[in-house]
Amino acid sequence: MKSLWILGMLLLLATGGLARTVNDSLIAVLRKEIEQKDVYVQHKLKNIAQLRQALIGVNSLSQEKQFDLYNAFYHQYKTFINDSAFKYAVKLIETGRRLHDKSRLGYARVKLGFILISAGMFKETFDSLNVVEVRYLADTVKANYYWLLAKTYTDLNAYNRYHHYHKEYVAEAQHYIDSALQWSAPESYRFYNVTVLKHALLNEHARVVETVGELFKTHTLTDPQRAVNYYDLGVAYRGLDQLDKTLQCTLLSALSDIRAATKETAAMYTLARMLYERGDVANAYIFIRQALDDAEFYGARQRMVEIGSILPMIASAALTHSETQRRLWLVYGLGLSLLLLVVTLFAYIIFRQLRKLKAADLTIVEANTTLQHTNLKLTEANRIKEEYIGYYFSINSEYLDKIETVKRSVEQKLTQKKYDDIRFIINNINAKRERDELYLGFDKVFLKLFPDFVKTFNSYFNAEDQFLLKDGQLLNTELRIFALIRMGITDTDDIARILGYSVNTIYAYKTRIRNKSTLHNDEFDRRIMEIKAT
Repeated sequence: MKSLWILGMLLLLATGGLARTVNDSLIAVLRKEIEQKDVYVQHKLKNIAQLRQALIGVNSLSQEKQFDLYNAFYHQYKTFINDSAFKYAVKLIETGRRLHDKSRLGYARVKLGFILISAGMFKETFDSLNVVEVRYLADTVKANYYWLLAKTYTDLNAYNRYHHYHKEYVAEAQHYIDSALQWSAPESYRFYNVTVLKHALLNEHARVVETVGELFKTHTLTDPQRAVNYYDLGVAYRGLDQLDKTLQCTLLSALSDIRAATKETAAMYTLARMLYERGDVANAYIFIRQALDDAEFYGARQRMVEIGSILPMIASAALTHSETQRRLWLVYGLGLSLLLLVVTLFAYIIFRQLRKLKAADLTIVEANTTLQHTNLKLTEANRIKEEYIGYYFSINSEYLDKIETVKRSVEQKLTQKKYDDIRFIINNINAKRERDELYLGFDKVFLKLFPDFVKTFNSYFNAEDQFLLKDGQLLNTELRIFALIRMGITDTDDIARILGYSVNTIYAYKTRIRNKSTLHNDEFDRRIMEIKAT
């Protein structure tokens, strides 16, 4: 991962248009990493599973070995799952008590304090730290203890935002920062870490940049450490009003968090807010959803409150953006329809002179009808769930490109009076293939959201009545009807229009399927709607 640091330092040298290009590239990389985040999570879980093997014989271990084992579990969970980290921090405290070892007991309480402040529990953090007998702690633990107190007061000041207490919180934080520096080994990671906190607290942004740069040069950092320091660097650059560098650092911090499977993180939330402020609501929505997933996974109560304050605004902006794009597409469609109408009229005039253009004229009219029908189908995309927004952006864009291509080709052939070529162009429009590709896309996205849909659906039938799919088939017609119902499209007319069947046919499908089910009709409908998404 050292290459990530080198890349990051090079990126920070970019300015102006180049910086914006770099940021766009980093956004693309981050989105790709989010798609494969489960790979990093599984690696984390594999490490935890290996540790669990040692728990089988934990009672046969000495108290000292048990302490070390619980400590290993704690470090795996501390930025991954808050409840589990809390559990092993408590076990550390209990083991320290059984050992009558005040050094280990103090160490355990410091670890518990970190978990409590990560969950936004300020009072409980102070309660845990205030009972630590500092004189029994090792020097490195003392440095960590005072750093944690300084961080707690700094976070409390940021959370409270009440001017009356600002000076008190800052003074307390500075006091503990001085103590942390006193017990930190010179040039150690903790020394740099505390120094950055000190400069940040005093709004000495240039010195933060200088200190973090020196840290990167002198230390080989882990992904979690890179994430923290890139985030601090981004905050400093914001204070220096260098917003492109702020965005770069925040992106690099979020990338490091994803690769470390870190769930207790502020970078993704901060990144979403920055992009929202810049008007990039599509990416802001993706990243705020990821931030919410991380906060819920970890159990960060304070973070979920922060995310909840901005998520509705970003979601609303994303929907508004989608609606704007849809309306723009409709305007283009109406313009194209008008143009086709003119072309049709022109073709009709020529038809009176050249009878052989009649077939081409009729084909153009049919193409216009097909385009209008496709337009009506695409307008239904606005009512599906949020997860389909990005998918339908892509679909709309592809259709628009095809229509523009047809428009340019028809105009060119009309200008050249190559009317037979127009017929060839129109005949190449394969509505059936387009519909099949649309169904395939719907099936893929739906099964990504509801991977257990087919299995759960079949569980409502006897074995001989269950639906068996062909090789390579994702959903058949019967399953697709109830997939649409699960997505909230319950009107039979809408389902019939989407799937290209008559209303009576859809009624027949639904009635036959319900009658085969082992459940009562009302119960069957309710159970379909209760199938859970991932």
